[in-house]
Amino acid sequence: PPELSILNNCSPSQLEGLCSFLQLSTCPEPFLVRFCSWLLALTPDLSYTSAAILAEQLFLRRVLSLTQLPSRHLMAALTSFCSKYSHPFCRVLVAAVLQEPGEGAEQTKLVCELVEECLEPHAVQLVLSQVLEVPLSEKLLPVLQAVLGRQEVLPPELLDLLVLTLCQQAPAFATSLNFAKLVTAVLTVYQSQVS
Repeated sequence: PPELSILNNCSPSQLEGLCSFLQLSTCPEPFLVRFCSWLLALTPDLSYTSAAILAEQLFLRRVLSLTQLPSRHLMAALTSFCSKYSHPFCRVLVAAVLQEPGEGAEQTKLVCELVEECLEPHAVQLVLSQVLEVPLSEKLLPVLQAVLGRQEVLPPELLDLLVLTLCQQAPAFATSLNFAKLVTAVLTVYQSQVS
């Protein structure tokens, strides 16, 4: 709809107010899918700040409150939004999931699925750098495994940070099968760069 062009003309505070007025954080999921498809067609593209605000308003509460696998509507909306605005999406949503205390099993599975299926290589690198910024935990190991499963070429400094983190954390994960799988994956995928 042509009315959506207003999203490109709002200040951040106006956009937050508009999202609140439209109750986007609680709108029905089928409408969420349609709204995200409209966002993809929007020209010009949303600014980084606007996309980050929309990622937060549309998805943050829904994702952090997941207690089971996301519905197909929510997954379709997430995938759609990620396809165009993966960088602000990762900065807002993935960061929140990584810093969420506790198990967060469904959230972790969701991030893994997005890494495996949706994110562009630069966004996969961003997820990796975000994981390495927080204390490593058993909850985050599957996310690292998903990143390595993509077999992306990593910048040397990011690969060095990954290897250093794994070396430093090894004593804390001495009995973790997931950690052992992770180290094996690093040595397999990046064998030519890891001495």
